[in-house]
Amino acid sequence: MSWQAIDRKSAPADEGPGLSDAVKEKIRAFFPRYETKRAVMLPALHVAQEAIGYISVRAMKDIAELLELPPSAVMDVVTFYTHYWTHPRGEKVLMVCRSLSCQLMGADKLQHAIETKLGIKDHETTPDGKFSFMTEECLAACDHAPCLMVNERMHKRVTPEQLDKLLADADSDKLPMPRSDLYDAPHGEKPARGH
Repeated sequence: MSWQAIDRKSAPADEGPGLSDAVKEKIRAFFPRYETKRAVMLPALHVAQEAIGYISVRAMKDIAELLELPPSAVMDVVTFYTHYWTHPRGEKVLMVCRSLSCQLMGADKLQHAIETKLGIKDHETTPDGKFSFMTEECLAACDHAPCLMVNERMHKRVTPEQLDKLLADADSDKLPMPRSDLYDAPHGEKPARGH
């Protein structure tokens, strides 16, 4: 997979969107749960990516300011992990497992079907912005191979023949329960303490 390189010596002319006050407040709500502000970086990046669709250079700077870190420390984390996007991603990210178990059970055929159907390759987004595609080394569900995640929802034993139905399902990415009161607290509501 080829990643878009970011030149650390010169910022792009368009740094992209920054974080709203509401998003910054959501990130600050994580502070009491961790011993240091630096430890909040991964949840902060997830919150930011969910809010704007990717991690822009401006968002990296905003997070660095909130966590009292140099922007390069945030950029290092963003560019290390495959789940953070430095360019706009689709509404639904399709992630195919490429582990040995999934490959033996047909993940390569599923990947080919996705690439053919959507006309995109690994870490690309459809022109309409509806779907992005990526592969991941392991989705930790080897006993249900081949696996496909749609955003954060796991789909097990997916075949190429099931792809059209999965892509047409408006709820294919909906989780059956909130991740946590803190992370998924309704907008404007204070999260419950102690969860």
